[in-house]
Amino acid sequence: MSDAELEGRVVWVTGASRGLGRHVALALADAGAKLLLTARSSDQLEQLAQEIRTHGGVVEVVAGSVADADVIERSAALIGERFGHLDILINNAGISPAFVTSERLAKSAWQDVLDVNLSAPLACCQHALPLLENAGGGSIVNITSIHGSRAHERLIAYAASKGGLEMVTRTLALEWATRAIHVNAIAPGYLETDMTAGLREHERWRETLLTRIPMHRFGTTSEVVPAVLFLAGPGASYITGTTLYIDGGWTAA
Repeated sequence: MSDAELEGRVVWVTGASRGLGRHVALALADAGAKLLLTARSSDQLEQLAQEIRTHGGVVEVVAGSVADADVIERSAALIGERFGHLDILINNAGISPAFVTSERLAKSAWQDVLDVNLSAPLACCQHALPLLENAGGGSIVNITSIHGSRAHERLIAYAASKGGLEMVTRTLALEWATRAIHVNAIAPGYLETDMTAGLREHERWRETLLTRIPMHRFGTTSEVVPAVLFLAGPGASYITGTTLYIDGGWTAA
C-alpha cells in the first residue's frame, strides 16, 4: 500500500502511547493521516503528539482510559469538531494485568479486563459509526490476540475478552457491510512490548512460549504495523469479518 492511500485520512487510534499503538500512530502520521490518539499515559501521549507535530503531522489527543465512557464520548466529539468525519478506527487499547489460575482470579480483575478489552472497543465502534458514515464508509481494525482463539493457562480473562472481540468484529462486519464499513481484526502473538515483558523475561515461561512458536522467537511491532495499515486502507475494501493471525505459527491448543 502506498502512503498516498492514507494521505489526509482521519484515524482514531486507542492505546496509542506505547507498544504497537505508538508504532501504528507514527506510521500513519508518516503516511499523512490526521490522527486522534487516546491512551491512559498522558505524558507519553503528549510526547508522541509532539513528535508527530514536529514532523508536520496533524494530531489531537484525549488522555484517559477507554473504560471511561466520558473519554470515548470526548474523543468522538473532538473528531467531529476538528475533522467532521472519521475514516478509520483502530481499537488497540488492551490490558492483561492478571496471570493467575482461573480459580484465583478476582471478580474485579475479570471485570477490569473485560471493560478495557471488550466493552470499550464496542463502545468506540458505536461512537465511531456516525463519523464513519459522514465519510461515506470506512474501516475498523480491532487488535485482538492469538489467545482470542487459542487457550493459555492463567489468562482466562484476557482470552475471553479477546475471543469476544473477535465475535464483535464478525458481527459488526455483517451488520455494517451495507454501510461501506469493513471491520476486521488482527491477532498478534507474543510481541516484544511492555505488556509481554514479564513473561518474556521469566526463564520458565519464556521457554514455554518459545516452544509453542515454530519460528522460535517473539515478534516485533514492525512486523504487525504493515498489516494494520493494509486492513485500514482502501486496498482491503473487499475484506471484512476477517481475523489475520501474526503469531509465528503458534501451535498451542
